[in-house]
Amino acid sequence: MPRHRSCIALIALAAGLLLAALPARAQDGAALADYQAKLAQYTEARQAYDAEADVYWNAVVEKRRTRNAKRRDHVAILLADYVLTQPPVYAGPPRPVNPAGSPPEEKPPIPLIADFLKAAAEQHGFVPQRPPSEIDFKRAYAKAASAAGLTRDQIVGVYAFETGGNGTYDMQAGVSATRPHAISPAIGYNQLLSTNSVSILAESGPRLLAALRQKTKTATGDTRFAMERKIEALKRMIAFSRSVPDHWNDHDRLAKTTAGGMGIHAAILDIDIGPLLQVQKLLNSVLFARAKGYSAPLSAAELELMNLTGDGNGIDMVTMPQTMRERVPTANFFQQSGYERNPVARRTGVVAGLLADIEGKMMRASQSPGAKDLAAAF
Repeated sequence: MPRHRSCIALIALAAGLLLAALPARAQDGAALADYQAKLAQYTEARQAYDAEADVYWNAVVEKRRTRNAKRRDHVAILLADYVLTQPPVYAGPPRPVNPAGSPPEEKPPIPLIADFLKAAAEQHGFVPQRPPSEIDFKRAYAKAASAAGLTRDQIVGVYAFETGGNGTYDMQAGVSATRPHAISPAIGYNQLLSTNSVSILAESGPRLLAALRQKTKTATGDTRFAMERKIEALKRMIAFSRSVPDHWNDHDRLAKTTAGGMGIHAAILDIDIGPLLQVQKLLNSVLFARAKGYSAPLSAAELELMNLTGDGNGIDMVTMPQTMRERVPTANFFQQSGYERNPVARRTGVVAGLLADIEGKMMRASQSPGAKDLAAAF
């Protein structure tokens, strides 16, 4: 008899649990149905937007090709050679959250300075010679810039814009005392990307070697020995950077997917090589402008424009008459993904607005202590 009562109790408990679970299951089913309905609305709206955006950004690409062809043939570029409307903006419902949950998207972490240093030592036997102080790096940078024919206004302006006027030689994008995660591998006064470091060594390595050899001539003792070892390490890094074709995409792959490419970026921290790398990046823009027939000195804002958007897009904007700058949307000089990640380009709308924004930020940040120290280093 007790056993019978026990069985009845267990059956009652199971029934109770089942009844309690039914409302929860009903709620889950309703939430899933609501999610699926919202997802269908979102998908329909997003597909319509994507179709409209594809038409726009394909037109941007085609117009850019037309301008490049005209430029090669020395034909005047007209207002009609640009897309004159702003990009479409998605205004539909947001993507709904799946009530069942979904695994977070895993992205490989962006390497930090410690990772670049480790790769440099292991792959190239290179340990950068760090400056005794920040002002020592600024003096080396100012000296290298002056030797390359760059002006104090250009250098200070780019530094002010890229770092906010107080950046250090080892400043990495997104990293701060309260934020240990980088948003980019960009480092230094110019915020050079790791791909820039590989590309510059591949294309301008002999110039950097010549500058180090010149320094070695006046060095003696341990200083000379250290410089000779640095030169040998730089040779190895240059050889590695030239192990792929001289194309940006190949340099990008080398910088981001190989330990050797990652190690090259540590050179930007070296008191001798770092200033040369950063100066070369800006000098390349000046030389590109001259090669395209633009002989006037680039203002700091114009140089930053080329640094920010790439030389080809930059010279397009630099050579544009003011009347066209006021009408041509900034979207003409970006890919869709880059434009959507660039709040300044979206906010300013047209070329004239973008240049004015750069100039304003430069002017304000140039009054910061770090920018004043760099100006004094000249």
